[in-house]
Amino acid sequence: MSLAAPRLFARRRTPVVLQTEAAECGIACVAMVAGFHGLEMDLNALRRRWGVSLKGTSLVRLMDVAQGLELNARALRLEPVDLGRLRRPAILHWNFDHFVVLERPLGPSVEIIDPRIGRRRIAVEELAGRFTGVALELTPGANFVRRRERTQLRLSAFFRHTTGLGPALVQMLVLSLTLQVFALLAPFYSQLVIDEVIVSGDRGLLGVLAVGFALLALVHVAIGAFRSWVVLYLGSLLRYSWAARLFRQLLSLPLAFFEKRHMGGVVSRFGSLQSIQSLVTHTMVEAVIDGLMAMTTLVVMFLYDVRLALIVAGAVAIYAFARLCFYGPHQLRAREALVVDAREQSFFMESVRAIQAVKCFGREQQRESFWLNRLADTVNADVRVRKLEIGEQLVHGLVFGLESVAVVFVAALAVLDGRLSVGMLVAFLAYKAQFASRASALVDKAVEYRLASIHLERLGDIVHAETEPGLMGPMAAPKLRGGIEVRDLSFRYAEAEPLVLSGIALDVAPGECVALTAPSGFGKSTLLKLMLGLLKPSSGAVLVDGRDIHRGDIRGYRQQVASVMQDDRLLSGSLADNIAFFDARPDESRIEACARLACLDEEIAGMPMGYHSLVGDMGAALSGGQKQRILLARALYREPRILFLDEATSHLDAATEARIAAMLAGLEITRILIAHRRETLSRADRVVRLDQLGFQPDAGSERNPAA
Repeated sequence: MSLAAPRLFARRRTPVVLQTEAAECGIACVAMVAGFHGLEMDLNALRRRWGVSLKGTSLVRLMDVAQGLELNARALRLEPVDLGRLRRPAILHWNFDHFVVLERPLGPSVEIIDPRIGRRRIAVEELAGRFTGVALELTPGANFVRRRERTQLRLSAFFRHTTGLGPALVQMLVLSLTLQVFALLAPFYSQLVIDEVIVSGDRGLLGVLAVGFALLALVHVAIGAFRSWVVLYLGSLLRYSWAARLFRQLLSLPLAFFEKRHMGGVVSRFGSLQSIQSLVTHTMVEAVIDGLMAMTTLVVMFLYDVRLALIVAGAVAIYAFARLCFYGPHQLRAREALVVDAREQSFFMESVRAIQAVKCFGREQQRESFWLNRLADTVNADVRVRKLEIGEQLVHGLVFGLESVAVVFVAALAVLDGRLSVGMLVAFLAYKAQFASRASALVDKAVEYRLASIHLERLGDIVHAETEPGLMGPMAAPKLRGGIEVRDLSFRYAEAEPLVLSGIALDVAPGECVALTAPSGFGKSTLLKLMLGLLKPSSGAVLVDGRDIHRGDIRGYRQQVASVMQDDRLLSGSLADNIAFFDARPDESRIEACARLACLDEEIAGMPMGYHSLVGDMGAALSGGQKQRILLARALYREPRILFLDEATSHLDAATEARIAAMLAGLEITRILIAHRRETLSRADRVVRLDQLGFQPDAGSERNPAA
């Protein structure tokens, strides 16, 4: 066993890298240890080089990743009492399904970094129950190079292609500066009344001053209202344009992006956009104004009295130092709060979607208990953030409370010594209040700007993800004849995963109906997704009419094919909306024709609202067979040249399935279907039997004698 290296200098902190995908805890731990040693990498860079599937990562795979980063990897089996002798940070195998980073032992507790939720401290007893006894030490190798390989999303990226942003920001800045000029003039009213009016008893001057400053107050209110309107306009502009661009980017991402993430995590990341928009429309502009006002009022205070100004400036410096000390823990807790909130949202959505199964299995109390645990994690994380904020508020109150006492004490002495008049004292205190307020707000906004990196990091997971090539371009694909050639096709979900398909070769003539069959789990649905262009093959190609679908216009190709997959869903809307898939100009006659082809027209006619009957996104009030036929009608509405069906009639009775098959046979389109029923297979022109890595050698492709 290796001995821990001596700590001669201040302890370095291990950077926290939180996993984004459901099963990438292993590479997140490697990224944290590599960052501790000086190699800063984000998960996007690691994913591109060492992809991870939903099946997770083995210890051997982590060692391969570490060696690829020039880190020496050493796996150890040890007892919890021996963890103190590990070279830290080290990776621990956790609960037989997870990896965490051991940062340091702390007597009766240890500090770990869980890539799901962040840094946490746990008791040794809990560690003993979760640690499996396997650890991984990572140390820099001979060729290890300290470097930075991070792709950071910067705030400037949101400013591009936003029309009207520049003029609106300039308008808001000018209006804000004008408002601050009025704020600077306000203390002179008190000074003039005290030093000029009260001392001399000049009632006429008092009236003039009152009228003049009242007019200034009215102008101040009017400009403030106009500025609020500009802020509202700018906020609406940014919210719409940025959300539209981000949603467009989200829809252009490949299917694998969504398969590896939880729904709540994606929703939470999209929600981070609102925090960035608020930062631009409020925080940044206000920070500029606060900075200018703080500098101006500081100069004015120095003109009144140098000693008093130094006291106020010193208090602001102390407060800034205190906020700097709070920044690290605040950032960590804020990030953890976002992560646990996303987990709670995911669990909530999952429970609602699976409500039928939950009720059938009597798991209501169990799901409630599990959700309450996640809710407690969310509340506790929020409490930890609020505790830090309370601490920051206490520091603010203490620093500026003592500052006020000191300023009044020294200022009173100055008045007694004749260096300040009473009016000057009142004016100085007003300027002091403005400076303290503006300067402390500037410090707070600087911290808020830094904390925005959390939201930028989360948005970067969407913005920096690789999109499907050609998805958003013009549709230029020629009309398909429907011939398909699968050429030496192999596929694996991640580099280290075993092949799901290997060496697949298949020719389908235009208009032919081919059935794929095999025991469950042998890659039939995966092959269909490859033919649809939803997945990219590891090697080989899918050619349609002699063209590789991944090298051409994938959008144009998908406009001419249709599918009914096992996990397809209906969307909220009417039956007609779902059949036409919310076509901007739906063809009612075609909707009815497709319903007839799917043997659904009579049932729809019997509904009170007919084709306008509403369905929820979970298909409420519809049977499984009805849902399948609506999905089939939706596919037929596109008038596809190729139709892919994955168990598309599994919920139908034999007679209805036979009627639909006869209808489809008359369309003269290419059909690729997955089925297990003998009756369904008998209606295909050809049956292809697959095994785990390709075709079964004893069966292969056979012509259906019944076809």
